[in-house]
Amino acid sequence: MPISTTVCDTDVRHAGSAPKTGQVWSGPADAVAFDEPGIRSILRDSDVPCYAVRQQGRIGLARGGSWLRAADEADLPEVLAFVPAMSLHSLGDPAFLAAHRVRCAYMTGAMANAIASEELVIAVGRAGMLGSFGAAGLVPDRIAAAIGRIQAALPEGPYAFNLIHSPSEPALEAGAVRVYLEGGVRTVEASAYIDLTAQIVHYRAAGLGLDPAGCITIANRVIAKVSRREVAGRFLQPAPEALLRQLVEAGRISPLQATLAGKVPMADDITVEADSGGHTDNRALVCLLPSILAQRDEIQAQQRFAQPTRIGAAGGIGTPQAVLAAFVMGAAYVVTGSVNQACVEAGTSAHTRALLARAETTDVTMAPAADMFEVGVRLQVLKRETLFAMRAQKLYELYKTYGALEEIPAAEIQKLESQIFKKSLEQIWQETIAYFSHRDPQQIEKAEGNPRRKMALIFRWYLGLSSRWSNLGEKGREMDYQIWCGPAMGAFNDWVKGTYLGVPENRTVVDVAGQLMLGAAFLYRVQHLRSQGLQLPPAYCRYFPTR
Repeated sequence: MPISTTVCDTDVRHAGSAPKTGQVWSGPADAVAFDEPGIRSILRDSDVPCYAVRQQGRIGLARGGSWLRAADEADLPEVLAFVPAMSLHSLGDPAFLAAHRVRCAYMTGAMANAIASEELVIAVGRAGMLGSFGAAGLVPDRIAAAIGRIQAALPEGPYAFNLIHSPSEPALEAGAVRVYLEGGVRTVEASAYIDLTAQIVHYRAAGLGLDPAGCITIANRVIAKVSRREVAGRFLQPAPEALLRQLVEAGRISPLQATLAGKVPMADDITVEADSGGHTDNRALVCLLPSILAQRDEIQAQQRFAQPTRIGAAGGIGTPQAVLAAFVMGAAYVVTGSVNQACVEAGTSAHTRALLARAETTDVTMAPAADMFEVGVRLQVLKRETLFAMRAQKLYELYKTYGALEEIPAAEIQKLESQIFKKSLEQIWQETIAYFSHRDPQQIEKAEGNPRRKMALIFRWYLGLSSRWSNLGEKGREMDYQIWCGPAMGAFNDWVKGTYLGVPENRTVVDVAGQLMLGAAFLYRVQHLRSQGLQLPPAYCRYFPTR
């Protein structure tokens, strides 16, 4: 439909009387569009500047070309607004691109139990973006195998590996650091930390040195995922002297490395995690991100580090609007999670991906976490077509109410064995012994003579296996699937509804990333035009993914 200056809902128009600007546009006639498809095409082409022009009473957009003083060029289209070219590389902090040797300020987060799989990390890395392998919950041998495979495919990177704080299984955290140092992993994504541990400090300090000019070199980079200011503060500061002294005395780092660790922040990057899937405090990104950006600036003004810690954004990132909002608020990079879990490269089952593709923003809830069950830590999961959250909460209530399995009424035990466990408690205990004998034998030793701890380990059997059932697509256990998911998944589904990405089989992690970033650039151009008084019909302002 041709566009005129008539004020109606379907017209492009300029606010106010739109006085003449004294500027005209010069370029090929076929580079000017007045209809919706043409205008949308120009807005999508973010690598080329565009102009809002008025010609013969109609307002449209022009791709490329140049503007001139009006002078004697009265027959040329009048320029009303201008949007410069903007590469996708312009979104975010160039320092992030340089440090991680990536082309986009976009990262895929580490979803535990290899949901963020080798295939996913390799695909993202080959596309010039940073992917983090979901090492949480895996034993060191499994992590070492992933290191070998990813390094073979991406010998020069980029890639990262998750390092999760494991207060209930400290051997796993220590084992992960060992294989990272031995395997030459140069970037870790540190998550679930409440306070710094000797393990994360060891990894950071072990990569410090001096170049020939006497400047500090940082070989081991840390991307810390946080949702609280007090935790962010620990990663924005140098490592604690007490932990550094302990590591020196144990011979794990040198005195020089301890000294250098006192001169650099613990993290190169901090990801501000808002309302995400899995471990989350359900914070609002619009509140949390500005707060931690200001905190970073305060600490940087005091410490004067050579390279300030970059601050990224995660949680709720599932639409182009969310991506653009994060960058406009000052994020150096964005991190996605839930939406990647629905992609074909993720280490999840087809059934789980289908459930995620049907999720709405309200189809999430909080449930007890397996790794911090005893202290009541919760995580966000999908509640659609699964009873996991309800059943996990029942187990936690029993744990809080009783001091031992023997104290639980017989009727409740019968329900547990028949409805949730589908095995006797004795069978589960024997499986638990076998499991931890290879993973962390101290867990069983601590449970001997401690009925309450034994009860916790048996209950954690269900919480731990439920995510594995989801990943493997365990038949008969569909209602027990534990699927980590945030509201971003529902927002993504709303956005792609009716497009090719509405079909789960069409979702690939690189394509999803590209569409989100392209959409953010598209919306940036729309907002840039609006800020100059141009008013576009709503239909023109929506970005939909196209192949």
